[in-house]
Amino acid sequence: MAGSGRFFNRDESLLQFNRRVLEQALDVQAPVLERVRFMAIFSSNTDEFFMKRSVRLHDTPELAKHCRRTVMEMAALKDKTWAEELLPALREAGIRLASWQELDPAERKKAGDYFKNEVFPILTPLAVGPSHPFPFLSNLSHSLGVKLSHPDGGKPHFARIKVPDSLPHWVTLSEKPLLLLRMTDLISAHLQDFFPGMTVDNVMAFRVTRNARVDLHSDDVEDLLDMVAEELRQRRVAGIVRVQLASDTDPWTLDFLKGELGLPEEDFYPSPGELEDSALFELAALDRPDLKYPAWTPKTPPALKSKSSDLFKVLRGRDLLVHFPFESFDASVLRFISDAAKDKQVLALKVALYRLGDNSPIVPLLIKAAEAGKQVVCLVELKARFDEARNILVSETLEKAGVHVVYGVVGLKTHSKICLVVRREKQGLRYYGHVGTGNYNPATAHSYTDFGLFTSDRAICEDLIEIFNYLTGLSLLREYKKFLIAPVNMRKRFLELIHDEAANAAKGLPSGIVAKMNSLEDTEICDALYAASAAGVRVDLIVRGLCCLKPGVKGLSENIRVVSIVGRFLEHSRCYHFRAGAETGAKGLFFIGSSDWMARNLNERVESVAPVEDPSLRERIWETLQLYITDRVQAWELREDGNYERPQKNPGELGVQDLLMGKSR
Repeated sequence: MAGSGRFFNRDESLLQFNRRVLEQALDVQAPVLERVRFMAIFSSNTDEFFMKRSVRLHDTPELAKHCRRTVMEMAALKDKTWAEELLPALREAGIRLASWQELDPAERKKAGDYFKNEVFPILTPLAVGPSHPFPFLSNLSHSLGVKLSHPDGGKPHFARIKVPDSLPHWVTLSEKPLLLLRMTDLISAHLQDFFPGMTVDNVMAFRVTRNARVDLHSDDVEDLLDMVAEELRQRRVAGIVRVQLASDTDPWTLDFLKGELGLPEEDFYPSPGELEDSALFELAALDRPDLKYPAWTPKTPPALKSKSSDLFKVLRGRDLLVHFPFESFDASVLRFISDAAKDKQVLALKVALYRLGDNSPIVPLLIKAAEAGKQVVCLVELKARFDEARNILVSETLEKAGVHVVYGVVGLKTHSKICLVVRREKQGLRYYGHVGTGNYNPATAHSYTDFGLFTSDRAICEDLIEIFNYLTGLSLLREYKKFLIAPVNMRKRFLELIHDEAANAAKGLPSGIVAKMNSLEDTEICDALYAASAAGVRVDLIVRGLCCLKPGVKGLSENIRVVSIVGRFLEHSRCYHFRAGAETGAKGLFFIGSSDWMARNLNERVESVAPVEDPSLRERIWETLQLYITDRVQAWELREDGNYERPQKNPGELGVQDLLMGKSR
């Protein structure tokens, strides 16, 4: 990875992360459908890179060329692996992905009947000519470009058939063995049905990606709903940044596309394998547990094993830390909200929602609480990228049910994951809070690693009250008792904590920093870490995705080590440890929360990070961080030249995620 000066380039680093994801698909030791799933994730990440980053790359042509070359190299490796390894492995496992030419007459008849009854009536061919303008190509749409000739001669004609999302990517022709036919192959084999009397000369599959960075701004929170809806409309028609071309590209059709779209050569990408991540995800979802990782059932935290026990009584006695997906989201977070919704002593329930997922059980629970007469406040972040439409629908549903829905602080995206319950008890009002590193999303809680802290600590919960006042009102509070809040005091406090470690090292006191996050990019934080390293502070960074900090550079960062963990679960938890002069690491300062060390998180979002103060919970976090730091199976270590390397592992050694699932060495 190229990089000059003190930092790596973020776009190159982001592509490096996607390379590590692709490596999971190349792992011959992994079950075949898990390899397919990682290939789908790689493709999805590539889509997102183009949608979010490619327009900005145009300002730096050399970097754009380098990134394009990197993308094409990885895509070629992906397609080669698909053709030479995964397709044969799937066939050997009884999953045959056939082309139309490979079908026998009986199979072709069955496929033809399916096409006639289920596909043909849905599709609409759009010809291009004097009275038919070139059709609009929506983002991530899969199309067939058809070259046609008139029997009387003349110039070729072009028509486009969009393959709608409502159709499956694969048509099942037999169950045992499983025989699947690509939908595009099925349609291509029946093109003559759309153009009677014309000659079909050629067909070429292609797919477009459009820019997703359409950012509108409003100073009026009442206009936010309309503004986000308009942003979604504009995103649909934003500029095309990539056209993927399937195999057997037809020169005439390609030239026609180039002329109509007005795009340079470098925006066209050959993609002879599967064009769409959704087609791969569909395969990965096949009901073949023998071709996947062994099923994992999250454990119920010991303190919550009794469903009849009083959850609030448990929390009055002690704080509770949960670690997903190793522990159950349903038995902890969902139970917390569910118990609050039905508890007659609960007066108020407040929650900040960022990404909910489809058919979230949290929405009906909030509605139930509102219908029971409780004060229910729900902050919905409308501008959670790629979830805007869902969040608009959720907010409208909640409002109709009587929930107080707010959209946060004008000009800032609310990324906090917090919940507060106010309950009337004999001694007066009592507060119960939850602070998380991940979204209130049951689906991702089964596949993302995240921490969640439940507490009835008075100071933390009073801070939560103030945070919700900041989000829903006009609070200008600048100091919080225990929380680190962006963009209020978080940057300042993190810098102080890093500087304190450097000062301790200079005095000969115990020092050290361990930080786990998704991404590291903020230059001020990186410079502070460099200074701490120079002072003798040992810095261990567990950064899943992009990392702009350069570790192990003589005179700059000799004492900094960076590892990235890529495995079965997506590493998503944010956790920060500072030794603070303590005799042992477990007695230092610990924080968990929603924020990465990115400029956008510290400056442009409302983020919340809370301390973990219970000694037993700090001990648990410390032991967990040590597993991440010492991992040699799922870890990739960042070198000073920007490349990631895997440590040498011992035979039979387990990775951190396996260990956290309770397996023994």
